[in-house]
Amino acid sequence: MPLKFDTSFQPAYGKAVAVASGVQRVTAPNPSPFTFHGTNSYLIGHDSLAVIDPGPDDDSHLQALLAAIAGRPVSHIFVSHTHRDHSPLAARLKAETGAVVVAEGPHRPARPLGIGETNPLDASADTEFKPDVAMADGAVIDGDGWSIRGVFTPGHTANHLAFALEGRRVLFSADHVMAWATTIVAPPDGAMADYMASLDLLLERDDRLFLPGHGGQVSAPHAFMRGLKAHRKMRERAILERVRKGDRTIKAMVEAIYRDTDPRLHGAAGLSVLAHLEDLVTRGVVVTEASPSIEGIYFPAN
Repeated sequence: MPLKFDTSFQPAYGKAVAVASGVQRVTAPNPSPFTFHGTNSYLIGHDSLAVIDPGPDDDSHLQALLAAIAGRPVSHIFVSHTHRDHSPLAARLKAETGAVVVAEGPHRPARPLGIGETNPLDASADTEFKPDVAMADGAVIDGDGWSIRGVFTPGHTANHLAFALEGRRVLFSADHVMAWATTIVAPPDGAMADYMASLDLLLERDDRLFLPGHGGQVSAPHAFMRGLKAHRKMRERAILERVRKGDRTIKAMVEAIYRDTDPRLHGAAGLSVLAHLEDLVTRGVVVTEASPSIEGIYFPAN
């Protein structure tokens, strides 16, 4: 069955929308080709709250969150990863509420940069972010009527955490699994091998509902993730086919494979192709003259 995306999501900017028992969603007004209609922040609890992914440093979104909080205590602010559409507002929300900021750790690349390599994603990284509490994989933090478990899901970024609402089979999947589109996996921030391994980890869980960082819910997560895996494998085969047909550069591969894609996304598509090529080189299926890079020249291994 082909992978089907759901783009029917309505953001309801400035309003808190109930999405599950004791869970409200407030969407930030930062739409873009990469964020869809904007970043989803979530409020967990009733009398005392936790906030998941406060979002970008935006005055109107801060005011919307404070209106939804409505004076109730906020004990924790959970941050899934350190891209500027997810983590920067944490500092201002902490100043307003006194909450403890929780995340896997500061921003870091998935691998060291090669000699002479620059990181094209530097502008999107919140390198100033530092959590008050570093949450390890499997760690649980309890609040007023809720418990949240950290589920380490690197791939989109090296420090990506999903958050499981214990006893509810609800997972806040952030940018790892989203209903509206595939996740950007762009080296050196992300790694395709990590992303696929994290998908396998989530497939072993029994969650019934995913609440993502952008767009609407994923109500049949296991079927959807199997579709995501098949989609990534299909993309890998397409890249390998282009290499075997003589495409030697990522630019040539993108022009062929993503010819029907919005040209504004071709830069991100190139980084996604690089992520696949890194994995193919590591597995010995494709070779390159040096370490895989966006400017590299690629050949089939045999």
